[in-house]
Formats: sequence, C-alpha cells, structure tokens
Amino acid sequence: MKFTCLSKGGGYHFPPCHILDICGFRILLDCPLDLSALTIFSPIPSASKASSIDKENPKCLNCSGPSDREESLVRKRQKVERPLDADDLIYAEPWYKTVRNMHLWNTSFIDVVLISSPMGMLGLPFLTRTNGFSAKIYVTEATARLGQLMMDDLVSMHMEIRQLLGPEESSFPSWMKWEELKLLPSSLRDVALGKDGGELGSWMPLYSAADVKGCVQKAQRLKYAEETCYNSTLIIKAFSSGLEIGTCNWTINGPKGGIAFISSSIFDSAHAMNFDYLALRGNDTVIYSDFSSLDGTEDIESDHNNLVPTTHDFSSRKNEENDGQDWAESVLHVDDNLEEMQKLTFLSSHVIDSVKAGGSVLIPVSRLGIVLQLLEQISASLDVSGLKVPIYVVSSVGEELLAFTNIIPEWLCKPQQEKMFSGQPLFGHVELINEGKLHVFPAIHSPKLLMNWQEPCIVFSPHWSLRLGPSVHFLQRWCGDQNSLLILENELDVELALLPFKPMAMKVLRCSFLSGIRLLKVQPLLNVLQPKVLLFPKDLKLINSSKSTAFSIFQYCPDETLCIPSLKDKTELEIATDLACHFDWRKLKQGDISIARLKGELFRERGKQRLISGKVQESLEIRPLVHWGLPDLDRLLTVLSSRGIKGTVRKASSGYESENSTAILVTDPSEALIEVKETSTVITATSENLASVIFEAIGSILDGI
Repeated sequence: MKFTCLSKGGGYHFPPCHILDICGFRILLDCPLDLSALTIFSPIPSASKASSIDKENPKCLNCSGPSDREESLVRKRQKVERPLDADDLIYAEPWYKTVRNMHLWNTSFIDVVLISSPMGMLGLPFLTRTNGFSAKIYVTEATARLGQLMMDDLVSMHMEIRQLLGPEESSFPSWMKWEELKLLPSSLRDVALGKDGGELGSWMPLYSAADVKGCVQKAQRLKYAEETCYNSTLIIKAFSSGLEIGTCNWTINGPKGGIAFISSSIFDSAHAMNFDYLALRGNDTVIYSDFSSLDGTEDIESDHNNLVPTTHDFSSRKNEENDGQDWAESVLHVDDNLEEMQKLTFLSSHVIDSVKAGGSVLIPVSRLGIVLQLLEQISASLDVSGLKVPIYVVSSVGEELLAFTNIIPEWLCKPQQEKMFSGQPLFGHVELINEGKLHVFPAIHSPKLLMNWQEPCIVFSPHWSLRLGPSVHFLQRWCGDQNSLLILENELDVELALLPFKPMAMKVLRCSFLSGIRLLKVQPLLNVLQPKVLLFPKDLKLINSSKSTAFSIFQYCPDETLCIPSLKDKTELEIATDLACHFDWRKLKQGDISIARLKGELFRERGKQRLISGKVQESLEIRPLVHWGLPDLDRLLTVLSSRGIKGTVRKASSGYESENSTAILVTDPSEALIEVKETSTVITATSENLASVIFEAIGSILDGI
C-alpha cells in the first residue's frame, strides 16, 4: 500500500487531500479548494446592484478601484517592506487555489474519489471537467447536497465580480506574470507562490454552473453506513464524523486488510450525529487526518487535571461486555459541548450589546451547524432583552440550505431526531421564519429585501474570505460604524482580510469553534481502535508516542509518499464443500508443504474470493504435471548422465533476460541448453526427442501435481 499527502490543510476551511494506492486502485481522499487564499485579491467596489442600500448611508472608507492600478504598481516597485494597505492587493478577477500540482495530474489514473465533507467537495469540478476522468465518486447524501449548494453559491458570487469587471481580457491573468509577482509584498507573495514558490500552478479560474451539475451527476450518494463495493474488491462505508451534517469518516476493506480514514471529527456534536468511532474498530490501518489542532492553542503537556487521563491501559479491555464503555466514560463524558455553548452565549451577549447601541451585526460564518445554533441562541437572547431586531439571511442558496436541514434526520444528533418523532421542527429557524423574526433573501439587491430593510439588524451572509458575496457590501456599509460588530472565525487571517476596509471603526470579534479531535483524546481513541499500523501527520504531536505501542507508526507530510507493508501475506479463499471433499494431498519434497490440485470457477465478489465447482465436466485424460521448485543442477546432471546425456554447468551470459540464472550446456548426443531462472526453466534443443527426455529428467527430480 502507498500513501501520499497532497495538501496539509488548515482548520475547517481547507481540509487536507490524500491519495491512497491499495490493491492496485488509486483512491483520492477529498478534493478541497483553499478559499482563504482569496485574501490576496481585493473586493471590487460595489456597483449598481448594491447601490440601493449603500447609497443611503455610505460608510466605506479607503476603498480603491481598478483605476488605481498604475499608482499601486508604482508603490509596489519601491520594494520597501512596510505595513500592507489596500493598494497592495490584486485588483482582478479572482482565481482559486486547488490542491498542489493538480494541473499536472493524469486524472485517468484515479480510480476512486471519497469525499468526507462539503468543503472537501469544492475542488471536485476541477477534476471531473478534465478529459480522461472516469473515477467513481462516493459521497454521503447530505454532503452531496450541501456541497452542491456551496458550489452553486460560490459560482453565483463569482459571477457578480465577473459582471463588474466586464469582458474577460485573457485566459492568463497579468498578475500571474513573474515580473508582477516579484513586486508583491513578501506576505502576499507567500500566499500566491507558497513558501517554496511551487504553488503558482495550483491557481485556476473558477468552474461554471454546468461543471457543478456535471460533477454532482457523477457522484454516487450513500446513506449512513451504507455498504458499497468497488470492482468486486473494495468494501467502502461512510460513518458520521460529528463535525457537520453529512460529514463522515471512511472504512475501506479489501483482500489485504481494512483501512479506517479519520477526518476532522467531534465526539459529542450539538446538531450532527456524533463521531461513530466504534464503527472504525477492527481495521488494520488507521489514517489520522484531523489537522484542526494545528490552529488551536491547546497545550497537551499541561492542565491534565481538567482533561482526559491518557495513562490507562485500554489494551486489556477488548471483551464484548464492556465494549469500550470505560473509555467512553473517561473521554466522551468530558463535555466539549458545554464549552461550545458558552462561546455561543458569549457571542450572543456581544450581539445584543451592539444592537442596543444602534449598530448592526454581520456574521459571515461558514459552518452550517454554528449558524443554526447562533440563530437559535441570538433569537432567544433578543426575546429575553425585549428587542425587536430583524435577522436576515442573505444568500443565493440560503432558502434551500435551511429547508434541507429539516429533511435529513439520519445525520442529526439524537435530540434533533427526537424532535422529528414528536412532530416538532428539527431546528429553530422554522419557527423564526413563521413568526417573522427571520427573513431569507437570495441577494442584496432583492426588491423584497429593500422593502423589508431595517437597521439595526443582524445579518448572516457569505463569504467568510470577505472578498466575495453580500458580506463585502455589508462590510463596506458598516466598516466605519463603531457600534456595529463583525464576527469572524479564527482560522482566517483577519489583518489581511480586513485590509480593503481599513481604517476600521467597526468592532471585530474573532471566535474559534471546536472543529476536530482534541489532542488529549487521540491516544485513548487509538487504544480503543487498536490498529496494527497508524499513519499520523508529522506536524501534530502524538501524545505518549515515546511509550511502547501495539501498533507501528508512520508519520507523513505533504509531497511525501509512504510505502506501507502489507499486513496479510496470504489471501483468503473460500472453497466449496464439494470441491474440498476431493482434495488429494501430496507432500512436497522441498519444505514442509502439502499441495492439492482442484478445478473450479474462481469468483471475486465484495472483497472475497470463492472457488466453486465448474460446469465443465471432468475429462478422463491425464492432465500434465505442474512442477514446483527449482531443479538441483548437480542432481540433474546425474539423472541426465544415467540417460546417456552429457553436459556441463556454466553461468549464463550476462543480459537482462539472463540475470540471476545458471545453465547446463548439453553436448551429447546433440546440442541443447537448459537455462534455470528464478521463476522458470527453459529447455532449448535441436531435437524434439532430446527435449522430451530432458523434460522427463527434470520432472523426476521435482515435485509435481
């Protein structure tokens, strides 16, 4: 098995990408799109579409347009490292950073694509639109739908910028020329080129709506824990990771063992089905791909009193009775959800403070689960405070997105499922819409929004990069209002993201929500899963890694291929009973091995191999012997001599075909050559009779069946 990490990922926005070679099949795990890289572009100043709101009270300061490019380039050519300003950004149609070196791939070599989350699906159209792509795509039903909505929304937001810029100048943007790139400030140049300068080829123009439709049509959608079989060899299943609705971890089982792929996961989710870690047990290999801790500040060396102990010996707890319950009590009962609820309460209090002061609130948070919880928490806080402030969701797919969350119960947590059985709406936004507290509009220029518009207000809208979509227009409107509030996720480079809107009077609140497995829970998890081989990122510190473990650890990093030894030297074969009754065992001379010969039909189905009785009737004629092993040359010379054949042993002549081989040169009664190789013995003779005698002599000293 071979394993390659194609991208490291970072936080929730940019999940990693891997490629796995197992049983001769190449499997691509996730195909993300690094949308945080859009920060090197500047949002184009709003035109007529947004003017209906912005012209009433324009508060956008220091926003430059395309006409300032010449002056900007002059300033860049000064080559003086100084604090960045808006003129340092690139004013052009945004391009998008995909997986490193994707443009160099031969997509026809990819057999299977497994998508773990909607974010991991955003780069998929770049693959599916290429010539030669024929891989089978597997994705959960919920991820497929949510991913499609996210891609449709991205295309819609991009089209707005495309319309403002006018006709496309060239298929190759001027900012990608080296003479322009080298003039960028070092921080922007690192984003554009990567630290080693090798990521420029990762930038691509965005796909179209037709590409999205074609991509989704090629995907096979799976229900929760539904089993599917690829090429009658690999059994593939998806189990909940708990991060978001529809996000999953994968198990891949084949003739050479089982593999569990662990992406960013949450043990106890407030909205999605919890991390189903027990379903991952029994696999030989675990690929740990949760990079969320790279952006966290968790100290795994201290504060052990408040966290999970990691010194327990779980290896002795394998019986079916406790079924991992001891571990569940020590790990799952540490309520991470309580900390998340405290964060939501904290955010809601700041939202209330802002609207009380007459300011508005902009929330371009990307995670669906967080948005659903914030809607409920903020509306409850408004009710308690007695404030009547409208909440707006402005997104081209907002209505469909909220509606979809009420029809996917199998991917929701138990409390939400219980609401369904009792006939209640699964989430609170349904009641908020019915009561007129929540308003959903497809665009900022929607006539209904303009008629309903009221300030102060609370707005949920994309895009979190602050370079696309409605959030740009709202931020241009409120950036100079000291009473207004902007809530951002911590993974975003805030200084770079807010650069076009400075100086900022608007308050900015950064938040970091749990987006993966805490490091202190990794070791107990692995002790429960009990793999034989663990693939673990080098950038993450594996706690207790210095202690002896029951499994081998392979650490991986981007652009490095690991060869993992096969855990099964032999392949299992099921043999039909009627065939097994006809075994005629023969003891081999070489080694302690018995061998039998059978005739039947070999079937490979759902990762298993079976031999059953064939329909062809047994022939009465004697079948030729199948020989086993290499002939002993000294013994062969003796047997040949007894049959009147003389020869001498010599080393075979050098050459590709003759490497690692020896030969017997026969001179009497006529010329012949017996060449003995590692995998075969070749007889070359001038006489057919002589060849038959030599063949019989070799057969007499070898085992045959």
